[in-house]
Amino acid sequence: MFLSVEVGTPLLILPMVTCRGSGETSGHFLRRCCRKGFVCHDRQGFIVEMGRNVKIGGRVLRDVVVGVSMLVLGLLIAAKLEQDNRRMLAGRFVVVDGDTLLLKGERLRLEGIDAPELDQVCSLGERAIPCGKAARRRLALWTEEAAFSCGGGERDRYGRLLVRCSVGDADVNAAMVRDGHAVAYGDYGGEEAAAKHQRVGLWAGEFQRPDDWRREHQPSEATEAGEVEPIARFWAFLRGLLGVN
Repeated sequence: MFLSVEVGTPLLILPMVTCRGSGETSGHFLRRCCRKGFVCHDRQGFIVEMGRNVKIGGRVLRDVVVGVSMLVLGLLIAAKLEQDNRRMLAGRFVVVDGDTLLLKGERLRLEGIDAPELDQVCSLGERAIPCGKAARRRLALWTEEAAFSCGGGERDRYGRLLVRCSVGDADVNAAMVRDGHAVAYGDYGGEEAAAKHQRVGLWAGEFQRPDDWRREHQPSEATEAGEVEPIARFWAFLRGLLGVN
């Protein structure tokens, strides 16, 4: 005698060496081996147990739904806490480079972008372009706007506050990427694609992405952005997916 348990397709056939006792009839076997609520059939020498897998499948689906719901709820709570911890900053900003600011001695890192390092040089035809200094000048022009301000609530592993800056309704982080003075780094992929298509800023010539340039020219600082940004990129992706800023 065998027990056939339906686990998808095909059926899994298991020998019933431990279930049916010596001299036990098929009727006794069915009553003892098929649990309450299952539908069992004796077919051509096999006991086919049906119904169990439907219950297991439903339970797994329910657990998946509950797990996803808890994840989404956790993300929404985390986003709400981040919003509660956000600081709005204004004042006299000092521009360190194309993605770094100082305000009253506090170091701020523009979130979601990566600008060329200050000493980085790009090329336009046969000309060398100091693209790192150009990015700093562009960010400096933004900070001169009276309405320039930044806000953020998270810090990277170096203690820098991750910020998104704006002038009125204009997103400065997005503009730096869209104008070709920085590349997307966890966010603003659409702005980078537009800059590349229009061949503006960095995309008008040839350049190394800033993280590649750091890896080659500043090995000790190569992971300055990279060690924290994968997490930031992941959270930015999830916030964007859920429509939470």
